[in-house]
Amino acid sequence: MPNALPVASFVSASAVLFGAFVPTGTVAAAQTPPATQQAAAPAVRLATQVIREEGLVAEYFAPVAASRASAGAVIVLGGSEGGLSGSRGLARHLADEGFAAIAVSYFGEPGQQAKLDQVPIEPVGRALAWLKARTDIRGPIAIMGISKGAELALLIASREPRIGAVVVGVPSSVVWAGIDMAGGPVGSSWTANGQPLPYVHYDLSKGFTGVFNLYNDSLTAAPAEARIPVENIHGPVMMISGQADSLWPSSRMAAEVEERLNDHQFAWPVVSIAYPDAGHAAFGIPVAADAPGLERATYLGGTVPGLVAARADGWPRVLAFLRTALNP
Repeated sequence: MPNALPVASFVSASAVLFGAFVPTGTVAAAQTPPATQQAAAPAVRLATQVIREEGLVAEYFAPVAASRASAGAVIVLGGSEGGLSGSRGLARHLADEGFAAIAVSYFGEPGQQAKLDQVPIEPVGRALAWLKARTDIRGPIAIMGISKGAELALLIASREPRIGAVVVGVPSSVVWAGIDMAGGPVGSSWTANGQPLPYVHYDLSKGFTGVFNLYNDSLTAAPAEARIPVENIHGPVMMISGQADSLWPSSRMAAEVEERLNDHQFAWPVVSIAYPDAGHAAFGIPVAADAPGLERATYLGGTVPGLVAARADGWPRVLAFLRTALNP
């Protein structure tokens, strides 16, 4: 059954969930703020290939320095802002570091559905097939996602053995209900082969007391079938979260993922870093303490010094993790 939220409550929730990080001024959950993330990426870098195929909206960035190019490639997924605005900046920056990267939109671009509700997961599989068809990509394929994109990245990697490594920022351990800005009923966030996947319903039994509480309280009653079977992932996993995340309990959920992997005697390395003074923007490329818009980036938890420190420490670790994973 769809999970209906009271319109007034959901609009209040989505004002936090959807807007602080998108340059257009609409509120969006879940990704590194473009004000900080994209500012560090070279403005003149354009996609090597813009892809608009049936079932695949993406942009591919070839590695800039062929002499230090990694053997594999990275699929990049943004958050619930939708489209390519979040994933494009990260993919561009990865290419500047020597990684082939493809930014993939799973909803929100022209020709795609407008809301994050019952979104097909198949576009990510098509992006994987697109990369596998290239003769210049010889190593494993990694997947990177932030927030809702992290949820999708873990979900895809648990179902797709050709994914050889996972990097996620402020992740989820479960499949959540979808999000409707208009406050209408929602079902699962995701579908596979046209069928909705099991998901965690929003628990409003105590009324609406804030977005973080909505997620945190609902997580406690998550059904087993909605928990992502991360033990099926075929490669190393890296997670970065913020203990001061005020959007959803990303550190708690990262710990649940790590615990599940340990319980199943996961065969690959697992790295989980939870930064104490960072919020929902903990993951991303380094930023200067005086970068424009940085205060806005802490709207969903943490402090400016905590965010700067998390990015400065975390991003080099991400690059090192990917270099090891993609160059076995």
